[in-house]
Amino acid sequence: MTQETTYLDRNEYNYGPAPEVAEVLKNFDPNKLCFYTRIYDEGKKSIFSDFLSSLYQIPEKQIILGYGGEDILKQVVHCFLAGKEKQKTLLIPKFSWWYYKSIADEVEGRSVLYPLYEDGNTFKYDFKALQETIEREKPEMVLIASPNNPTGNALPAEELDKTLSFIGKDTVVVIDEAYASFANKDTSYIKPLLEKFPNVLIVRTLSKFYGLPGLRLGFAFMGTALSRFLNYSTKYLGYNRLSEELGIAVLKATDYYQNVADQMAQDREMYIRELRPLAGFKVYDSNANFMLVKYPIEWKEKLQTALKAKGYLIKFMNEPDINTHMRITLGTHAQNCMVIETIKEVVGA
Repeated sequence: MTQETTYLDRNEYNYGPAPEVAEVLKNFDPNKLCFYTRIYDEGKKSIFSDFLSSLYQIPEKQIILGYGGEDILKQVVHCFLAGKEKQKTLLIPKFSWWYYKSIADEVEGRSVLYPLYEDGNTFKYDFKALQETIEREKPEMVLIASPNNPTGNALPAEELDKTLSFIGKDTVVVIDEAYASFANKDTSYIKPLLEKFPNVLIVRTLSKFYGLPGLRLGFAFMGTALSRFLNYSTKYLGYNRLSEELGIAVLKATDYYQNVADQMAQDREMYIRELRPLAGFKVYDSNANFMLVKYPIEWKEKLQTALKAKGYLIKFMNEPDINTHMRITLGTHAQNCMVIETIKEVVGA
């Protein structure tokens, strides 16, 4: 019998969707698929963007929809970096998702890294170094991830405001908030941030906190100075009618997803409590659905073998200066206990 593999290397969701998802699928009228969405007659993109507008109190015209968050990231980079009369420079965090650089490469853009640094058990953005990098490179676009993958650190609203204050209004600032709902339930900062900094695009997704990466549905809040992107990204005939209704349903299922997030918060503390005391290990604080763990590199092969033998895949980092780290997606409580137990067995703790 082939052992089932548990993928804790992709930051996917292991709890299953809210019951409301099944209800939408069960009750969806397939006749709706025979027609374009009717809401574009009202000058609106989608019933989902209309719902987001009400939920976040942001004008519907400033809501962007996409085929997952990464689709919006790709589109905004292509929109503002493409063209021959530019140096096409994108600033990205030193430790971050490989995809950012890949998108810039697609339009022959320059990716320039700005530093993060370790401070105790967390990583932090180096604001002074970022400001110096911006002044030196004069980028068309700056990308900030909060929380950042793989380091797990998030920017509080006041630090975000401070950062945006020294970035020129002609520079497009993209804030990737794929994991933001794990870090902060309060979203009241979004509307005033967009009003103060109209050059900002805040990207979110239903793939992480809401655990539906297979739905491929992302959304973003756009500052008014980026109206060019609205024309670039909007699908004038509307969006997927089934996805729209599923998106609304999960955003209404607050209790279900918050209960799961609370369990994940407890398991983050369990990782810290159980693995930090191990010789040579360091467990970083996390504001996301994963843990970053530094380990003695001599244990790498044994850890990989032992975890694989029990059917678990976790991500062993290979990037420079972070290649002695592993990123572990938070699974269910039982899965997290098994990973911790296996690591402790390997190191003899």
